[in-house]
Amino acid sequence: MKKILLIGLLLVLLAAAVAGWIFLGPGTGFSAQKEYLYIRSDAATKQAVLDSIEKNKLVSNKTAFEFLASRLNYWTAIKPGKYEIKKGTSLLTIARMLRNGRQTPVNLVITKLRTKEDFARFTGARFEFDSSQMISFLNNSDTLQRYGADTASALWNVIPDTYTYFWNTTPSAVYRKIHAEAKKFWNQDRKTKAEAIGLTPKEAYILASIIEEETTNNKEKDTVASVYLNRLKKGMPLQADPTLKFATREFALKRIAGPILHVASPYNTYQNKGLPPGPICTPSKITIDAVLNPAQTPYLYFVANSRLNGHLFSSTFEEHVKKANVYREEDKKRIEAAQAR
Repeated sequence: MKKILLIGLLLVLLAAAVAGWIFLGPGTGFSAQKEYLYIRSDAATKQAVLDSIEKNKLVSNKTAFEFLASRLNYWTAIKPGKYEIKKGTSLLTIARMLRNGRQTPVNLVITKLRTKEDFARFTGARFEFDSSQMISFLNNSDTLQRYGADTASALWNVIPDTYTYFWNTTPSAVYRKIHAEAKKFWNQDRKTKAEAIGLTPKEAYILASIIEEETTNNKEKDTVASVYLNRLKKGMPLQADPTLKFATREFALKRIAGPILHVASPYNTYQNKGLPPGPICTPSKITIDAVLNPAQTPYLYFVANSRLNGHLFSSTFEEHVKKANVYREEDKKRIEAAQAR
């Protein structure tokens, strides 16, 4: 009898050890260091989750995982989202993570984007929603009005930075958080500085977007800002080349001349005085602050400096023409030299 009991005890211990190994030991079935399980909001069902797990070999024992998830009452409360599963994670850890909805955060790192469509594609590739859903939001004037924007200026609330979300965040929630951070950025000090140069925060952002496209040299951005602000004060057209690139969506253009100068667009700052109706990119904080803290200069013109990463500035048109001719001549020689190689 003792022998039978001993054998029974050993079998129980063996079964417990096997179960422990199955549920507590390494339970993943993939070879990479980590994989992701995506559970869509419109497919948060047991079968959809199991199909995704099997298709991507996320667990080594699907039957054991299904049993364990049932014991944890997971199938009755599936939470959509993006879940990171590291290689070697146990089935119990995976099941608990899913049951508790411990999603993997999505870090949305925004740098320079030019158009609403760029922003929609950028976000649509990183969240559950697609680009068409985001562009639909950005084209809804009634909704944007709540955020001090319209369809032309929808991106003015987008301050380049890193924003953290969950994968199943909606387009409106993504924009709402970005807007909340923009409100923090536009503190009283920055608002006061914008008022001092005769601009609203939105107008300062739009001007910064032009400067962002005009130069990558942070040291001269405040000087470029002074040129445009001086032109605005005198009622001169901005004549900013980047706005024409934006108007035609020909961002690779090297020289602005000919018919493009007469393109019919509110973004044609050669024909229309004042600022365009919206930003032509999402400018950096450095560029926005350069606008808010412009250099005090008499300059009204600038032309690229072929020898340096920057521009040459002038107070008069005659002086500007001389510098522009020098630049064109040097540029011509540089092109000829490159062709001769």
